[in-house]
Amino acid sequence: MGATLPPEYEYETTRLPYTTAHNYLPDFIDTDAKRIVEVKGRFPASDRAKMKAIRQQHPDYTIEMRFQNPNTKIAKNSKTTYAGWCEKNGIEWSQA
Repeated sequence: MGATLPPEYEYETTRLPYTTAHNYLPDFIDTDAKRIVEVKGRFPASDRAKMKAIRQQHPDYTIEMRFQNPNTKIAKNSKTTYAGWCEKNGIEWSQA
């Protein structure tokens, strides 16, 4: 049998934000111009989240993504391409 919680407990009603620290090593960087260039063949969700975080936490840097194929969909059933994702998130892109 399952345990019964006292009545003052609520089930999954509150979200608690948390962050974890990571270090980002750009493919190419011009530190004087504060410009980052990332070259990607694949652009998985983890890399997309990282780019959004870098853009948000370092707004003084310009990020440019260079894709092997910018028309690749971000997921099998998605209509969004790598290029479209960048445009939606204010990140420059080009084809490598």
